[in-house]
Amino acid sequence: MKRRRAARRRPPMTPEPVTREIIRGALRAAQAHMEAVIERTAMSPFIREKNDYFAGILDARGRVVCGTMVPLFGNLTQIIFEQYPPETMRPGDLYWYNDCHGSRGGVSHSPDMVFAAPVFHRGRLVAFSQTWGHFWDIGGMRAGSISPDATEIFHEGIIVPAVRIYREGVLNDEAFRIFLRNSRFPEILRGDIRAVLAGCQLGERRVLELFERFGVDVVLAAWAFFEQQCRDTIRKTLESRIPDGRYDSEDAVDGDGMSERSFHVRMRLTKEAGRIVLDTRASDDQAKGPINFIMHESVPKLIVGIYLLSGHPTVLLNDGAQDAIDEVLVRPGSILQPSWPAALGNRAHTLARVQSNVLALLALATGGDVPAPNSVYNIYFLRGFDHTRNEFFLCSDGVAVGYGARPFADGLDAIYYVAQKNYPAEFMEMVFPLRLRRYALHRDSGGPGRFRGGTGVIREIELTADEAIVAIRQDNIVFPPAGVNGGHAGRPGACVVNPGRPDERSACPRAGAEAGAIPSIGRSSVCAATSWAGSSRSTARGRTTGWSSTSTGRSTSPRRRRGAPPRTARCGCSTATGTSDRSSIGRAARSNPTRACCRRPSSPRRRGRRVRERSRDAPRGSAPSRPDGRRRSARSGR
Repeated sequence: MKRRRAARRRPPMTPEPVTREIIRGALRAAQAHMEAVIERTAMSPFIREKNDYFAGILDARGRVVCGTMVPLFGNLTQIIFEQYPPETMRPGDLYWYNDCHGSRGGVSHSPDMVFAAPVFHRGRLVAFSQTWGHFWDIGGMRAGSISPDATEIFHEGIIVPAVRIYREGVLNDEAFRIFLRNSRFPEILRGDIRAVLAGCQLGERRVLELFERFGVDVVLAAWAFFEQQCRDTIRKTLESRIPDGRYDSEDAVDGDGMSERSFHVRMRLTKEAGRIVLDTRASDDQAKGPINFIMHESVPKLIVGIYLLSGHPTVLLNDGAQDAIDEVLVRPGSILQPSWPAALGNRAHTLARVQSNVLALLALATGGDVPAPNSVYNIYFLRGFDHTRNEFFLCSDGVAVGYGARPFADGLDAIYYVAQKNYPAEFMEMVFPLRLRRYALHRDSGGPGRFRGGTGVIREIELTADEAIVAIRQDNIVFPPAGVNGGHAGRPGACVVNPGRPDERSACPRAGAEAGAIPSIGRSSVCAATSWAGSSRSTARGRTTGWSSTSTGRSTSPRRRRGAPPRTARCGCSTATGTSDRSSIGRAARSNPTRACCRRPSSPRRRGRRVRERSRDAPRGSAPSRPDGRRRSARSGR
């Protein structure tokens, strides 16, 4: 009797389109639900109001399937796998870390805390639910855990290696209490941790429901399809738009707050024989101050992917974007791969220069058919004691900037990074000893051109407490990024203390300032203004320069006398990114950008023309777009 051969198991087929779209929608719905839980239950303004958090769903290898694709971090689970192999994980476990150097850029500065929960389906590890948030204060030399005068990562708060904070649903209370004890605001921190944990655990349940509904084979096959679709779309776009050749770009951070020098980020894109390589090894050595950035190789890949997929709204951005570029070369000891224990708190300055370099490379390769780069948005810290409430206070708020002009339209006005927001006036005055006196677009701050750069904002604040210390993070003051194809740079920003008073003074960031010798503010006044314009110069060697540093000051002024004029603070006249012009390729104005920009006329004709151009580009009543291309909801503002 002939023995019947066992049937070979076929690999799972790609689900049909309707099932794929249902799974895609379920992933996005799960992410939105996780984000809603974090936003509505967190205690700190940085998460609840400013929305500095992330939620995502990863596969069993730790590759992103769905999430807010922020080009800021690398592999989020590698450090966890090194300490806790997958075979040791169990349902109900949850892992936690913020170790920037240990994760090799998995997280980029210490206040960002990462949480990951494994998802098991019938005993098999199938996915991870992952969340992170920027926590209000985790210790360090200054409240808020970001210090312009930090020189090592120990100055920036407690370092948490990969730890298992939950084991089969049971909280590791000892580790939890140790962490809380290191914060100046433990109750706020406790609430934020619980909120981010709740979002992570909710994601675990939603992903498990997806596997229960469709089965493991169908869901994993759909995920593989989404990744392949993302990879192929980006790769084909790169192949069609970038000719073979070598392209170089250079950008600079004005200073690190500790030394009187700028720091350059240099990139080279090489495309030949179907292979694409990004080389950053010519960048400067690491800085003493906190502007170092541990750039995981995925960061420039995601910047390229986010830009190229903006024209493909149906494609889900995921880790397939990492496979579209063959290799990213980074030199250890450089500002993009600093050695332990380099300070990283203001790494966003250098990240912005990485982003502007990538856009510059694309501009060189495509003849300027990309948006002009932009700087990171402004952030200010106010730290002091409120005698009325008898408590210490910390206010950390962002100030929006304009984004670079697009090849077909003006740049977007007043953008907060990704989907973040500012503090509403009512909230600010209720929670902090501050009064918001003015909040408006900074008129004509964007660089002029056929399409102007987006405008920044003016934020004028009155301090009602006796005194405070202010720290201001501003970018592109000395070297505002220039326009693309002949467009002009945006106007640089400024920070003014006690504007309009006899004791008015500038408190703009400057390199070489030492702690205690940095510009100070009075009891009720701080003034910070920043304005940014990004560009790439489409020559054989594109070169753009940008600025970033931070300055702080101590307030020692007495109480305001009765009848004296109020001391106000404009915190951030932040302006815009560069412009795009269809004219022949131009050169960035670099010799004296501040004076050149200040002399730029305010042309009514140019303003009227761009209003008409805008009306042609956008239908009446349409909602403005977010930086990721999605429409902004009128209800949520996101």
